[in-house]
Amino acid sequence: MNDLVLIRKNLFRRKLRAILMMVSILIAFAIFGVLASFERAFNAGQDRATPDRLVVLNKINFTQPLPISYYNRVAAIDGVAQITHFSWFGGYYQEPRNFIAAFAVDPENWMKLRDSDYVFAPEVRAAFIRERTGVLVGARMMEKWGWKVGDHIPISSSIWSQRSGSHAWDFIIVGSFTARIPQADTNVMLMGYDYFNETRSFGKDLINWLALRTTSVAANERVIDAIDGMFANSPYETTTDSEKAFNKAFAAQLGNVALIVELVVGAAFLTILMIVGNTMVMTVRERTREIGVLKTLGFSGGRILRMVLGESILLALLGGLPGLGVALLLITRVRDSLMSFVPTLSLYPDIAAAAVGLMVVFGIITGLVPALNAMRLNIVTALGRS
Repeated sequence: MNDLVLIRKNLFRRKLRAILMMVSILIAFAIFGVLASFERAFNAGQDRATPDRLVVLNKINFTQPLPISYYNRVAAIDGVAQITHFSWFGGYYQEPRNFIAAFAVDPENWMKLRDSDYVFAPEVRAAFIRERTGVLVGARMMEKWGWKVGDHIPISSSIWSQRSGSHAWDFIIVGSFTARIPQADTNVMLMGYDYFNETRSFGKDLINWLALRTTSVAANERVIDAIDGMFANSPYETTTDSEKAFNKAFAAQLGNVALIVELVVGAAFLTILMIVGNTMVMTVRERTREIGVLKTLGFSGGRILRMVLGESILLALLGGLPGLGVALLLITRVRDSLMSFVPTLSLYPDIAAAAVGLMVVFGIITGLVPALNAMRLNIVTALGRS
């Protein structure tokens, strides 16, 4: 009989108590896995942002438009290497509940700017630029709706209407694209701005924001000052910031997700820590005479310490690993329904690795005090206890 067998038998000598502690730890790590994954998904835009990309918005807020004429004026500023523009379509497929993240863009320049995020096949680039009514659809959106290249699809807007009064536009899918980096969202649709602008009944020659890449990060401040200075005191004043700051501000509308994660997970862990820690102290105290017998048989204090810590770590792993499994199951079940809002929702490997590390730390913290007490226990004192 080796130490591992002794650790396992000691852990499950009171099966009900062990199972209850494991369930408590399972719940804590299931909460951690789900909330950490949501936090990562909400901040995916910040993780994807590169320091040399800037966003130009209406100074009032991002829902207010800018004139399309700003596009060429900003492009001419020294230090601007690439630029494109975005217009929010507010789309849905067949029914309003089937939300579609769709944007009207300048096809050629959008693909150039996003080439570091997405993979575009040469024929897809050419087709999107050439086809007036064509749309480019990300791989995840194609998979979600079962579309394929060449399909004709009607996409309606909850905001815009055509001159005919219809809220639906007929598009042809000319190609798809995949993510070059894990944080890039492919649950998105892009359409040509010229076709959208020509057919809509209002808001002609307006866009929502500009996105650009500077020649270098060192040029950012100079470009920002030049853009906002150019349009100061105009009917459409601008505010220019880094792409990361823009994405962070956009996510902040949903609340401080990181703080929520920290508070909820922290509260759950602290509660479970006190419960499990106290239970481990009681468990070791119940085995005082047995520890005395083990020491009489030649078990060293260090070996007793390792066995108690091993028991505590094993308990944390037996509860925590199934907890991660529960988190993965929950995320998988809700991912499709939430794809439009948190498209990169997933239990990433580094989150799982961090959780396993936390399990080990959790086991050490809860088992350290009873392990030290067991190590220091005097044989005479241990055997004298009833």
